[in-house]
Amino acid sequence: MVVTILQAEVDPARAADLVGAYREGVGELEPGIVETYLLHDARDDAQWRIHTVWASLEALDVMRATGQTPRGVQFFAAAGAQATLTVLGVVEHASA
Repeated sequence: MVVTILQAEVDPARAADLVGAYREGVGELEPGIVETYLLHDARDDAQWRIHTVWASLEALDVMRATGQTPRGVQFFAAAGAQATLTVLGVVEHASA
């Protein structure tokens, strides 16, 4: 598994644009996505993240190879923000 993190500073006045874009656009997930979260920093109104869990690095690479702008990037753009991307490999995992 891999986790992608898109992070951006969003003007608090545009936060509803980000939330709305995420709600409308997240409907049918790309193949390989296990789950995704829109996260808001509890202490900083301007900081937002989208964490997405992918089944494999290969699944992420297939999506990226399409040449299309990833949906998460589009969600942030709808709120006037440019996101940075981090890709992390999952070493260990636990859940309830």
